[in-house]
Amino acid sequence: MFGTPGFGELIIILLIVLVIFGAKKLPEIGGGLGKAISNFKKATTQPDEIDVTPNKNAKGADEEKKGE
Repeated sequence: MFGTPGFGELIIILLIVLVIFGAKKLPEIGGGLGKAISNFKKATTQPDEIDVTPNKNAKGADEEKKGE
């Protein structure tokens, strides 16, 4: 019943969007949508948590050993 839209349906949808938003607003909408998609892709590829485990070779750890 609801398959993938064909070429005719896409043209009709594009014309309706053009009438609603106007030709001047479409590039702004497209740019915003592109930025949103790229930010979503970045967010899905980044690790979920930040590793806050102290590094054993950190500068502060070396100075503490010298002071002892």
